Amino acid sequence: MPSKNLPLFSEEVCSQNPAPFFYEGLACSDGYDMIAGVDEAGRGPLAGPVVAAAVIIPKGIYLDGIQDSKKMTAKAREKAFAVIYSQCQSVGLGVVSHKYIDEFDILKASLEAMRRAVLSLNKPVEFLLVDGIHPVPLPIPQRCIIKGDQLSRSISAASVFAKVYRDRIMYSYHNIYPEYGFDSNKGYGTRRHFEAIKQYGASPIHRLSFKGVCRM
Repeated sequence: MPSKNLPLFSEEVCSQNPAPFFYEGLACSDGYDMIAGVDEAGRGPLAGPVVAAAVIIPKGIYLDGIQDSKKMTAKAREKAFAVIYSQCQSVGLGVVSHKYIDEFDILKASLEAMRRAVLSLNKPVEFLLVDGIHPVPLPIPQRCIIKGDQLSRSISAASVFAKVYRDRIMYSYHNIYPEYGFDSNKGYGTRRHFEAIKQYGASPIHRLSFKGVCRM
């Protein structure tokens, strides 16, 4: 009977450049079946929510061409979003507002978004592969992987799904607050964005705890 403590995850092995499903394969070899990749989008922007996704890729589905969302064009991400949604076993989303970010800080908000994403999966996940160094606050076995969005296909898929979903939210906010250019900057601190904040003050979706954001 597998021990389910992932003894194969040694630092020596993990320091190598793995294949896209290397970490998923290690988890499977130790007895885990439902494995979800988890990542977030939107930690750095001055406005809008932070969004996380959790993705379970079924065996036999490879999602070729899907990688770290930052290395893909917007058109490629949109195409990948549809593929992930249609081909993956389960996809969960977690959205945490700018108000939560201001109250608790962006790290806690990011982890809360990841927690919500995992809980929204419609399959009973057994193991998590998480981008970064902070575990998701859930009693589920998991592995944090630095640059996981580049090393694990499941995390890459989660990064793409979270990024596209958040971009769509910011597009919708652009229709309400067009002066800030959310359609192009997605809330990030571009020169035009900072100039708009200086001219108009913070919008109702700005993160007031972030440097450079001010009220009129």
